[in-house]
Amino acid sequence: MSHARDRLRSAAGRDIHTAVVLGTGLAAVAGAGDVVIPYAELPGFPQGQVSGHQGALVLRDDARGCVAFLLGRAHYYESGDARAMAGALETLAALGLRNLVLTCAAGGVREDLAPGSLALITDHINFSGANPLIGVAGDARFTPMVDAYDPALRARMRRAAGSANVALQEGVYMWFSGPSFETPAEVRMAGLLGADLVGMSTVPETILARHLGLRVAAVALVTNYAAGVHGGAPEHAETKRVAALGAEKMQALIAAFLEQDDA
Repeated sequence: MSHARDRLRSAAGRDIHTAVVLGTGLAAVAGAGDVVIPYAELPGFPQGQVSGHQGALVLRDDARGCVAFLLGRAHYYESGDARAMAGALETLAALGLRNLVLTCAAGGVREDLAPGSLALITDHINFSGANPLIGVAGDARFTPMVDAYDPALRARMRRAAGSANVALQEGVYMWFSGPSFETPAEVRMAGLLGADLVGMSTVPETILARHLGLRVAAVALVTNYAAGVHGGAPEHAETKRVAALGAEKMQALIAAFLEQDDA
């Protein structure tokens, strides 16, 4: 971690105030950066092999300091380790990180959450049962999760959607472990329990970020109807294809968010 921290401090030259984790097929959201560093050169950063995740960190200066774009994440389903993103987030937190913006591909449980929609995550359900704080010592592991998705950052994201003229819906995200997609029965259960979106990421990072004292905002790009919804039969190729088509909307939203005054 210390090597990665020193490398990033030298490359950024300023505090990294915001990090944006880009999910499957969304690397284009980062645009051109001032510095690009492969994860392979940063100990503790994900070394996963999931297609649609480039595996690099992009640094870009702005008026408040530096923004880090993480082109891809590690998933619980790759290794069975819910702490797979801990090293990256701990390194960034040591460099001044305050705000973490998570993006992901998700399945829509509601019929109005059609493929190509953007949805602001308002809360989550940890259906997997895994937790990245298992095994962490001390009372800090009992991290409160009320307002896990920061209300002020959610308001800022809504303002950004308005200024960018991007439609932004909202919903609760249910985390499944993956890597297999959910069954139609599981999706029906998710809806009954109050979920609007289903996916295989985001929740472990949110828990880790709250444990580190970071504020979190999260936006899902709906890449498919969840299994059994409106004929949905998701597959990874569809996820990557629709994510690439929706990246332009996500890019406009994130750009507008970063231009907003910090809440």
